[in-house]
Amino acid sequence: MSKVIALANQKGGVGKTTTAINLAASLAILEYKVLIVDADPQANATSGLGFDLKNIKTSIYECLIEEVQPKNIILETEIPGLHLIPSHIDLVGAEIEMLNQPNREKMMKAAIEKIKDNYDIVLIDCSPSLGLITVNALTAADSVIIPVQCEYFALEGIGKLLNTIKIIQSRLNTSLQIEGFLLTMYDSRLNLSNQVVQEVKKHFQNMVFTSIIPRNVKLGEAPSFGKPVILYDANSSGAISYLNLAREVLQKNNLTRVANEDKIIDNV
Repeated sequence: MSKVIALANQKGGVGKTTTAINLAASLAILEYKVLIVDADPQANATSGLGFDLKNIKTSIYECLIEEVQPKNIILETEIPGLHLIPSHIDLVGAEIEMLNQPNREKMMKAAIEKIKDNYDIVLIDCSPSLGLITVNALTAADSVIIPVQCEYFALEGIGKLLNTIKIIQSRLNTSLQIEGFLLTMYDSRLNLSNQVVQEVKKHFQNMVFTSIIPRNVKLGEAPSFGKPVILYDANSSGAISYLNLAREVLQKNNLTRVANEDKIIDNV
């Protein structure tokens, strides 16, 4: 049973793409089959996994607009079990071209349905907007991870995103759930970071992931080498945080290799 998870926040620079790349890589290292769908016209997830955008001839754009079979455009990364459907700057124009389509909100869902059973987890990296492509991603997803930067302005945008999610839950995807809020770019030295963590935990309580992603130099450097941080520096705090997040996501969805009854240790 495959799980489709979107990473969405209409505010840019909060760590959506970084989380998509590194969560997927951590899951693949743990021997799960993972697909990243890059649904952001900036195509940072594509370049962050080591692909040259000049060489991308077919992308998610062709899947949505020209109905190319998604299995024909999947790229294999250097991590076994981690695959990618790339993006392209052409995706900017897809929203206009989709406007007249009868099922315009469900076109990505139709594409992902064809291949999702080949994977344990499908991660959709959304663009920093609440446009039609993001609506498509949320309609295709079973749940959504919301990265929240540990800054004041990050809290401002959550309300708008939650309203969008409510509309999609009521009209397009009644089974959409919030997987969790992920706190990113955390700096323990700053009072503001600690205040944001407290505020988010106070409002959303058990919907907040225990794993918090710190500000980390290696996390920032890894994309310039076209690698996930776990391949760039496995001992860095960023790599360890994303491995912890992967474990948390697996446990939340009962996808761990250990059966539930075996997790309980009897007191003898």
